[in-house]
Formats: sequence, C-alpha cells, structure tokens
Amino acid sequence: MKKKEIALELVFGIHPIIELLRAKKRKIVGLYTTQPVPKQWHTIQALLPSYPVEIKHVTRDALSRLAGSTDHQGVVAYAQPFGLHAKPFDAQKYPSLIVLDGIQDPRNLGAIIRSASCTNTSGVLITAKNSAPLNAVALKASAGLAEQIPIRIVPSAEIAAQELKEAGYSIYCGLFGGTDARTVNFKKPYALVIGSEGSGISAPLKKVGTAITVPQRVPDISYNASVAAGILLFAAASKVEQL
Repeated sequence: MKKKEIALELVFGIHPIIELLRAKKRKIVGLYTTQPVPKQWHTIQALLPSYPVEIKHVTRDALSRLAGSTDHQGVVAYAQPFGLHAKPFDAQKYPSLIVLDGIQDPRNLGAIIRSASCTNTSGVLITAKNSAPLNAVALKASAGLAEQIPIRIVPSAEIAAQELKEAGYSIYCGLFGGTDARTVNFKKPYALVIGSEGSGISAPLKKVGTAITVPQRVPDISYNASVAAGILLFAAASKVEQL
C-alpha cells in the first residue's frame, strides 16, 4: 500500500522562512532563491536543518510566478502543512486569546497574528466562515510569527462562542458604543474578539461578550481591523487583572 502523499504549502519572504526554520514545527522540503542570493540568505542558511533540503537558484521572475506575488524578497519555500491547534483552548494554559471573526483580508489576518505574537497573546482562534485563508500572503503579513503562536480554526462564530464560554474566558468584543478600552480592566482568562472589516462581529459572539471601544475622532470612519486589533491587544496586555 502506497503512503499517502502530503500536499506541500508555499511560504515566501525572508522573515516567514526564518521563523518557519526557527519554529521547527514542520518540515521544509525545498527552497528557491536567486543568484546572487538575497542579503539575509546567510541567516536562512545557518538555520537549515540537518536533513537534506533541495535548494534551487532561479530568476526573480520565476520566483514571482511560484509565489504568485512579487513580494517574495528573493526566497520561496515549500513545507509540510501548517500545524493547527486541534483542541479547544485550555484557559489555564492559554489565558489570553485573540478571536478573529470573519477577517476577509489575508494581510489583515497576518498583521493581527503578528500583533498577537508581539503582545505575548497565548493563542489565536479563527472562525472559518467568511474568513481569509491562512495562506502564504497571511504568513508573510505576520512576518512569520504565525509559526510561533498556537492557532485554532473553527467552522463558525457559534462554535467559537460555545468553546470560549465552556472554557471560562471573559469575552471582550471590539465594537462601537462600548466601554472605552482605556478604562477596562481585562480579566484573565480573556478572549478579545475582532470582527469582519465589513459586517463586524457575529451575533453569537456579541451575545456572550462585553462591548469595548477604541475612541476615535469621528464616528463615520473607523480604524482598519488590524490597527484596532493592535491597539486593543496592547490595551489588554497593559491592563490585565489576574483572577
């Protein structure tokens, strides 16, 4: 009986590939780069595993075709699939979460994951419905930090809300008309919810969460989702109240 072949995933950009190698969570199979190599190639080379990795030198145009983007910084990799967190988050082990409900732009998705990692958030919970895929574009926007933080994907906001309540998280939803986030004492374990750029947070998560708001000058133009997430993540990390 033949072994089942594993579909490989694309990763591109200097920092995403460096973090992929540092994390050591999934096997890297092949690397494509230019000749001469990019300036930070020596960092990638120093992190290469002991098992053989095929390295090919191709043109920049060929890299762009592989990546489907010109934003590859001269290096593209193929690796085993991204490892997702399989079980509901345990509130004791993962006391601070960011919940991304229907974030449709992969760059926003990646940028929020990057901010979550920078603020030492314990994990990321993504609702799959109407959400951008966790693809090479999102990984690039996260500067590779998606490799360093546990990420769980659930089918819907209903399931996310159920899991969070059952685990005992205090839930805070980034919404208009809520409590000024600067005055909130976030209680651990907590989950901070950021909604879709268009429709916002889904009803099941709104129902179980406390509305908090980032103040702004005028009400008709709001913060970009990733900017709002970064502000709220910093606010939560700065004003957390231990239970």
